[in-house]
Amino acid sequence: MRKMTARLPLLALILLALPVCGLAQKFSVGGRLGLSFFGYAGQSSTGLQIGPTFDYEFQPRMLFGSDLNINTQGGTPIEWANYIKYFLELPKTDTKAYLDGGFNLWFVTGGPYFGIRFGGGAYFPVAPHIEIPADLQMGPVFTTGSTTFYLAITSGIRYTLP
Repeated sequence: MRKMTARLPLLALILLALPVCGLAQKFSVGGRLGLSFFGYAGQSSTGLQIGPTFDYEFQPRMLFGSDLNINTQGGTPIEWANYIKYFLELPKTDTKAYLDGGFNLWFVTGGPYFGIRFGGGAYFPVAPHIEIPADLQMGPVFTTGSTTFYLAITSGIRYTLP
């Protein structure tokens, strides 16, 4: 039994590393922090938003991404977002501007709710493989009996795996 428990973490590490080795240049990880505004049941509130981000470049200038954001408003809304990001052409600059859109699930008092997410922003390179994002996201959240609106203004850090 001891041999098996000693081998499981090694096996898990190998299995997790194998699929990433050949495609690592297309994966990015990061974190975000900023302000969020969330209207729910006729009330609006302001709070902080924090969470990890992940994305994968599946075509030149196009990414598939996913975020998991925790907000500090009442009820502690948690957002799981999936989106497609399209980079705009900006000649003569290293800044990468983008537009994005997708869907999100909100876990807040009363149950999980579906939402639509859209926005944009830019990545500002600061070192090899490291960028600082400036991001604006917004969209409706379809809650029971009403539609609420979500807005987030965030920044953070993004690291592209070499």
